[in-house]
Amino acid sequence: MADSIRIGNMSGFYGDRFAAMREMLDGGDLDYLTGDYLAELTMLILGRDRLKDPSLGYAKTFLRQLEENLGLALDKGVKIVSNAGGLNPHGLAVAIRALCDKLGLDAQVAFVNGDDLVKDAEKLGLGNPLTANAYLGAFGIKAALDRGADVVVTGRVTDASLTVGPAAAAFDWDYTDLDAIAGAVVAGHVIECGAQATGGNYSFFQEIPMGHLGFPIAEVAADGSSVITKHDGTGGAVTVGTVTAQLLYEVAGPRYYNPDATARLDTIELEQLADNRVALRGVKGEAPPKDLKVSLNFLAGLRNEVDVIITGLDIEAKAKLFEEQFTAALPEKPAELTFDLSRTDRADGTTEEQASALLRVVAKDTDPTKVGRPFSSAVVELALASYPGFTLTAPPGNGAPYGVFEPGYVDAAKVTHRVNQPDGVGVTIEPSPLRAELVADNDSVPPTPADFGPVEVKPLGTIAGARSGDKGGSANVGVWVRSDEQFAWLDQTLTVDLLRELLPEVAELTVHRYALPNLRAVNFVIEGVLGRGVADQVRFDPQAKGLGEWLRSRPVPIPAKFL
Repeated sequence: MADSIRIGNMSGFYGDRFAAMREMLDGGDLDYLTGDYLAELTMLILGRDRLKDPSLGYAKTFLRQLEENLGLALDKGVKIVSNAGGLNPHGLAVAIRALCDKLGLDAQVAFVNGDDLVKDAEKLGLGNPLTANAYLGAFGIKAALDRGADVVVTGRVTDASLTVGPAAAAFDWDYTDLDAIAGAVVAGHVIECGAQATGGNYSFFQEIPMGHLGFPIAEVAADGSSVITKHDGTGGAVTVGTVTAQLLYEVAGPRYYNPDATARLDTIELEQLADNRVALRGVKGEAPPKDLKVSLNFLAGLRNEVDVIITGLDIEAKAKLFEEQFTAALPEKPAELTFDLSRTDRADGTTEEQASALLRVVAKDTDPTKVGRPFSSAVVELALASYPGFTLTAPPGNGAPYGVFEPGYVDAAKVTHRVNQPDGVGVTIEPSPLRAELVADNDSVPPTPADFGPVEVKPLGTIAGARSGDKGGSANVGVWVRSDEQFAWLDQTLTVDLLRELLPEVAELTVHRYALPNLRAVNFVIEGVLGRGVADQVRFDPQAKGLGEWLRSRPVPIPAKFL
């Protein structure tokens, strides 16, 4: 048995760099190559694909990548594990086997399914969704690899399971190996989003070489500890900072729940071993929760929108005039009609674009006659009859269907987690016998204030990094600093009240705060800031990707000694 295995990532989302599979296979040694193609919005997109053609529902890009690279992977002995199966892992497996026949390749292909609960959704109390997929764990992947699979495709497993499965197979872990599983869960969380672990979306990007970023690798050991790295000669960097940033992405409190173990994020120890090598160790595991999370997507109706450009003087008055005229011109008012004025204009702008603001108008309804052509006509017919300088970024369309996301939960014992082996034998994976009632994390209370000396008012991001992302209709913002003394200041200073003051958009929302001293970080979860999920959102930044950078730009009194 090897002391460690090298697990690479080649995709963080459906649409990531197409050439990454080839780059990772050519770039150096690997034992496994993983690809994450699924997100909450992706499941909705694949659901609409499946409505048009029941044979679809998987990530077609992955199949094209395999056509170019599967032979190379087999030659190098690299096993490929991906959730590209989406809503139809069986269909993808069939397509891969046909591809192997076409290319003359002898690849053992397995698929994991059982996550798709849509046919039983009502019986399970989940309503009548377009898609309903339970987040499965890693032991179906392990079983497929144990049986000799070269390629394993899955439906909806947790993102980290793509890493846990290979590690569990390599080191023959079982459900009792909680610390080891938890360590691999954390390593998987770091590499699952591709180049976000090597400098992508990194607050301090000016401190590292950027360019064509390499994708990350986790060297996982038998005890679950790991070293995060990348291939030599690739762009970006792997530092304690880049790893910390990714650890804070789309998480909540100290407990990171997965179907096979709950990882304690507050036990992680990070150490920079060398250039582009960060040790990740010390992770403690607890029993997994009894229930599996279920990704639910519902078709909610039709949506139409238009961006109106308003230039020069009297921006607010022009916007008010258009809103009044447009509303009056609609034959029937949609169920939802919003007007959002973004003051992107500058006083005395030196270009017309700098002198212009954007008024976004969004309509939603289940009735196409209210958001289709009547909506578009009402906009266009005001072209010569409204405020001076009326123009649009693009002509309005006829609207399109939109969906909403909701999380659900179901007892893992009611979900048939199944792996279909390369030899055609199907095996059911029993859930962890250690499952327990979910233990919720309590919000962190800021410590008693201490005196850090004279201060200067500067943007928070002068010393702090941040990473934010969507969690259904909520968003998280993780903020970290780079010394223990800076963290002592951050922990006492960045309270929920101050966050609401710095981000007025969230002032009336429920906000949870969790301190992670081992990462020198404070993480916030903002409930409802994204409404009913990405596809439903009319917010300027529907996935909250820039929320952390907005927070960093806000001025706060910072101790002068930190500057």
